[in-house]
Amino acid sequence: MICPKISLACVLLLLWFTSTGDAAYMKYLDPKQPINTRIKDLISRMTLAEKIGQMTQIERGAASADVMKNYFIGSVLSGGGSVPAPQATPAVWVNMVNEFQKGALSTRLGIPMIYGIDAVHGNNNVYNATLFPHNIGLGATRHVCRDPRWGRCYESYSEDHRVVQQMTDIILGLQGEIPINHTKGVPYIAGKDKVAACAKHFVGDGGTHNGINENNTITDEHGLLGIHMPPYYDSIIKGVATVMVSYSSLNGVKMHANHDLGFVISDWLGIDRITSPPDANYTYSVQAGINAGIDMVMVPFNYTQYIDDVTSLVKKGIINMSRIDDAVRRILRVKFIMGLFENPLADLSFADQLGKKEHRDLAREAVRKSLVLLKNGNSPNQQFLPLPKKARSILVAGSHASNLGYQCGGWSIEWIGGSGDITEGTTILEAIKSTVTDSTHVVYSENPDESFMKDNDFSFAIVVVGERTYAETTGDDPELTILDPGTDTIRTVCSTAKCAVVIISGRPVVIEPYLPMMEALVAAWLPGTEGQGVADVLFGDYGFTGKLPRTWFKSVDQLPMNVGDLHYDPLFPFGFGLTINSSQPGFSGADRLRDRNGGMVYVVLSLVLSVILMHASGIGIF
Repeated sequence: MICPKISLACVLLLLWFTSTGDAAYMKYLDPKQPINTRIKDLISRMTLAEKIGQMTQIERGAASADVMKNYFIGSVLSGGGSVPAPQATPAVWVNMVNEFQKGALSTRLGIPMIYGIDAVHGNNNVYNATLFPHNIGLGATRHVCRDPRWGRCYESYSEDHRVVQQMTDIILGLQGEIPINHTKGVPYIAGKDKVAACAKHFVGDGGTHNGINENNTITDEHGLLGIHMPPYYDSIIKGVATVMVSYSSLNGVKMHANHDLGFVISDWLGIDRITSPPDANYTYSVQAGINAGIDMVMVPFNYTQYIDDVTSLVKKGIINMSRIDDAVRRILRVKFIMGLFENPLADLSFADQLGKKEHRDLAREAVRKSLVLLKNGNSPNQQFLPLPKKARSILVAGSHASNLGYQCGGWSIEWIGGSGDITEGTTILEAIKSTVTDSTHVVYSENPDESFMKDNDFSFAIVVVGERTYAETTGDDPELTILDPGTDTIRTVCSTAKCAVVIISGRPVVIEPYLPMMEALVAAWLPGTEGQGVADVLFGDYGFTGKLPRTWFKSVDQLPMNVGDLHYDPLFPFGFGLTINSSQPGFSGADRLRDRNGGMVYVVLSLVLSVILMHASGIGIF
């Protein structure tokens, strides 16, 4: 055969025709063969070392072409904030991924690797990517977080599993619409421009005791099957490619070692935490995790010890070879379904999509629909919103008004997020300035004092305050208070000028003591990079349509409190959300009845996630 331009695709094709010097037809390299046939053929050719390598996922920082080749590594991932270089361009990302892939393809059997990335609300490790509202905001448009004190509550769509079940349609956007004749429950990925989604964290991590991350979820079978499991049923029926096991325990049994429920992929250092303290007996953890049904282990650094331990456990008969083959079979199925054997390398054909206007417009629409109006004036006849675009002088105040990092929250460029201009986007202050008329004077003061307020006569004020940025355990918070000096800003500004307060947070926070001081209150969640969506609704170009995805408490002493509880006495109940009378000035009603399914529009998020890495496993979508 002639390969005028030598490439790795050509190398793979050569493998089809030659094996250890003999001309041989390899079924697993033939895309015309049924997937089950290809899997069976490939597994029959694999050594134990090659199989264990497929069950190994390592971090980008520990990977190289040589490591991929020598250890037959099946997957590489970028953890939160793990990037090849600050503000890395698409070309830098693609070249890095392809370098790892070339190492994988240079092995005896040329099995391509899967690249995973924690794409929680857009391709959030990538500079200039469009960042959507976090899941709690998408849930407001209409997986189950049962306690807002949990540091990952914003990763959950709602406290109500029915909302979460609706939102599993995002899988169809990420992976593609399932053909009518496709077998239900079998992973499906439509083509090169789609990614493999991951439903996580299985199961019950949103119901841990006191909302403590990685803690114990105490529930009976009814609670497990009726509250926590339904979204996973829907995800599997919709063909989700992977499921990630939770760090947490279920009734005292670590999910990573749960024989009845654990499967598919571990979390970061997940098997290490089977023991307490973590890593107290790594060999036992490996045994318990794999025998429980984990197929791929996110090591992520100490891969040599993991591989050595699995090898030893198999040779001793402690882990059966059938369990190894079962795991590898599922991993290979996803790789074949993704088309990785035919198209293993990423390219720059979608690089110009990064930060594209159409994506930002969609995210802006998501922001608009996620906003929940909690208060609007002191009576229905004295509504404060929408705000007039033409005014003499407007004050914008608060720590979150001109801070893109705070606006995006955790899992945004860095794992726990950051402050300031962390990426490209529009702050809420910039959005307000671009919305009002040229004659309107906009004054920004982050935390004005009383003398400043007395020396100025503002037509009205907008105060934007909220939480610090956080992720996972760093966000566990028994107090749920606004970041200082946010409450002081509310008191100072709202005692002098009529004000609307916008809360930027990943969950409900303590607000009841300050509610009488303000004319209007808006829950904006963590809106992402497109702050213009907030101004769109504040100034009446669109109406408020969002509904609370979880109960807003009066006091943290009430927690946990969820809709349906016997003693349910919230400040704002689940599903609450005011609308604005269409007769109010400035309200266009432009999005009324635009999308009856609310959040279902966000399936197009796949466009954002697949911009750089066409074959990235979308770890962290759920």
